[in-house]
Amino acid sequence: MSAIGVVSSCSCLHPGVWLLKPGMQKMSSFGLHTAARCAAKDYYEVLVLGGGTGGITMSARMKRKVGAENVAVVEPSKTHYYQPLWTLVGGGAKQLATSARPTESVMPKGVEWIKSRVTALDPDKNCVWLENDIKISYKYLIIALGISLHYEKIKGLPEGFQHPKIGSNYSVHTVEKTWKALQDFKEGNAIFTFPNTPVKCAGAPQKIMYLSEAYWRKTGKRSKANIMFNTSLGVIFGVKKYADALLEIIRERDIAVNYKRNLIEVRADKQEAVFENLDKPGMTEVHQYEMLHVTPPMGPPDVLINSPVSDEIGWVDVDKETLQHKKYPNVFGIGDCTNLPTSKTAAAVAAQSGVLDKTISLVMKNQMPTKKYDGYTSCPLVTGYNKVILAEFDYDAQPLETFPIDQSKERVTMYHMKADMMPFLYWNALLK
Repeated sequence: MSAIGVVSSCSCLHPGVWLLKPGMQKMSSFGLHTAARCAAKDYYEVLVLGGGTGGITMSARMKRKVGAENVAVVEPSKTHYYQPLWTLVGGGAKQLATSARPTESVMPKGVEWIKSRVTALDPDKNCVWLENDIKISYKYLIIALGISLHYEKIKGLPEGFQHPKIGSNYSVHTVEKTWKALQDFKEGNAIFTFPNTPVKCAGAPQKIMYLSEAYWRKTGKRSKANIMFNTSLGVIFGVKKYADALLEIIRERDIAVNYKRNLIEVRADKQEAVFENLDKPGMTEVHQYEMLHVTPPMGPPDVLINSPVSDEIGWVDVDKETLQHKKYPNVFGIGDCTNLPTSKTAAAVAAQSGVLDKTISLVMKNQMPTKKYDGYTSCPLVTGYNKVILAEFDYDAQPLETFPIDQSKERVTMYHMKADMMPFLYWNALLK
């Protein structure tokens, strides 16, 4: 996998849900990983794999349960990112630096930070292997390894990012290129893509499209832009209430949506994007672009593929209501690396963390878990520089809303919640 491709969980993080709902990651700092080092101990009561949103949140909860000295987090990255802000970074509304903090600063005080990478999991022997053949044993294991980006599965990437007019809000290395491409736009096709894989924050690929349209309207370039959303899906959004609202916005702003189109190649030197027509296997379409925003294919981290803890695809195989592993009762999963049938967002992690906390508490007392996760997730759909549609829903794709208003309407208040209130709550509430 190219260096641009590994990522841990984070995604759309929703407003006041942590405070208003009961029990209500970070991107690896590519190339900045420290060398593996011996952990302070070779056994921990609770071992957490991953220092993203789910990992830090659960390690803070476990510290209160078993004591900081009995908890360790395995995480190679020196930097922890609040990725939901990257939509606004790509749109020029926020600075990239505001999304980053040293991992050391978010690690719960007293919890052991093992600056290494997991190389293998052996749940039958209650241990994991790290780089340099370091073995760590545990009593309870929490897997929060996030999701991997696979730009390399698109022919011509990631090397195509060396050219102008192409960006991606999903990587710390390419999010600022999105803003540059947006500013440098002159005339032609502006193409935004959605891949034929699970993704984190399914709304993000179109959020940047709405911001771009608004920016070009403000700068007098809108009439010169042919905006296209090429998505591998057959719908604009998975929840009908919000899909209907988005389709109305798309109609009003004269945006072209091409369904069942999957990006398979980028010819950055020619400014050409090649799409596969999923309804007609083998048939491709080539589009010239003046700006291209790429949402990469995504999948489970390599260490989880063919792992004893994973399903046949590579996602951690957990009970969808309790987050306890289906085979190993002392193993648990949270966030983007799991096979929970809900959208992969940080709001989902926030909701899951409350349920998982109660699940582990009961398991530690040799009792059956009773708290059930309903699949709650959320995505603030940014539709302009001061507008957001706040989508909240459950496993059945039914709205599960926090506020006593019609959340399918664009609102300024929800934008400020997304842009200003949520980052504050993330750093000062959820992670703690």
